Order: sequence, then C-alpha cells, then structure tokens
Amino acid sequence: MFDQNTINNLGYYVYMLIDKTTNKPFYVGKGKGNRIFDHVDFAMKNPHVSTEKCDLIRKLYPNKLDYRIVRHKLTESEAFMLEASLIDVLKFCGLNLTNQMNGHHTDMFGMMKIDEIKNLYSAQQLTSMSNDCVIININKTYHSGVSIYDATRSCWRIDKNKLCKIKYVLAEYRGLIVEAFEVNKWLPVTCVYGPECKNAGKTYTRYEFDGVPAPSSIRNSYVGKSVAHIKVQGRANPIIYKIY
Repeated sequence: MFDQNTINNLGYYVYMLIDKTTNKPFYVGKGKGNRIFDHVDFAMKNPHVSTEKCDLIRKLYPNKLDYRIVRHKLTESEAFMLEASLIDVLKFCGLNLTNQMNGHHTDMFGMMKIDEIKNLYSAQQLTSMSNDCVIININKTYHSGVSIYDATRSCWRIDKNKLCKIKYVLAEYRGLIVEAFEVNKWLPVTCVYGPECKNAGKTYTRYEFDGVPAPSSIRNSYVGKSVAHIKVQGRANPIIYKIY
C-alpha cells in the first residue's frame, strides 16, 4: 500500500496489473490513492465471487502478480483518456484484458478505421425523429461474428410503458445510424445481477424485440445519418427517445 506522502504526490494515475508468467498486462485502470491495490483486496476477501479478473488474481497472487504505474501526476480527464487509449491499443494487439468495460469515451473517440472517421464527420446530421422511433447504441454489443440485428435486438432497460409506442428501432454505432428495424413484438428477458454488484444474484427485467428490416422509406430517412452532435459525453443509457 502507498503511504500518504506517496499518495499526495501521485495524483491521478493509470496502472496495469501484470501476469508475471507472461510479463503481459491483464487489466488496465485509472485512479488515485490506493486504487491500484483494490482489485486484489476485493478478490482475496470475496472468494465466492467468480469473474475472469478475480479468478486470475487469485491464481497469480502473490508471487506471479505484478503492478505497473504507467503515468502519474495526471488530471482526472487525462487519466480517463490514457486509460481508454491503452485499452484500445492493447486489445487491438491481441491481449486478452479482463476489463469488462472499454475506456472512457471509447465509443466516440476510440480507435477507428479511416472510413469510419470520414463517415462520422461527413455524414448529414439527424435533426428530427418520429415519436414511434428509438435509437439504441450498439457499441458494446456489435463486434465480429455478431449481426447488427442481433446486436440491436437484445436486451435493454426500457420503460415497459413506452414499448407499445416504439414501432421502429434505429441502430447507432459510433455516432452513425447504421440500420433500422421494424418491431413485431417486445419480449421480457429475466436477467441476474453479477457477482460484483450490490444486488448480486437478484433478478431484474430487460426487454428484447423480434423484428425485420424497416421499410425503405424509414431506412432512407435515418440510415447513414449522424447523431454525434446530440450524444452527451459520459451518458450511461444507450437509448435515445427524442432528438431536441
């Protein structure tokens, strides 16, 4: 653990947890104080919690686990940016990081292909949307081997009282509307809180839809349009109901 003098001088920092058997990082994080040690503390004090990160920590601790401070004396925003950049680059290079979340603002400013950058900033802005439409961000669900439909259809925290009004779902990926679907029906999905949540083991309800590609008139109105201008930085909810 760091003493108070060290903590005072560190400021915000970005760190990595290292597997000494491979000399490669398996987790990237940012924080201040003794944040770097919190993961090990949690894993060792909660042996019943089984996640990829916790299981690996318990396997490596103490002799095969190491730490690295990548940069310190950072502002919080600088730490967020560096953490996100490291996660992007290390994952791109094939490292199997145990981070469950990508870095801060990765969805809008993270690693992109040249064509994605061009499309994002040259696309026409979406300035209005019908009340029977909803936009769902699929940055976290759309990846290699998953279709846009499967990445969009399931499963979301939506007010069930709004479901009957939603006729079309617009799939948004990194600031662009990439597809539009017509909803046939909405279905409830029972989910379970993960082991690291305070409500671990308890259930809650999300919703998914069965649908088909929207008619050409709908697709022509929305697909290819940019919504980057209406996205609020740090917004946790992947669903947008209205465009103001």
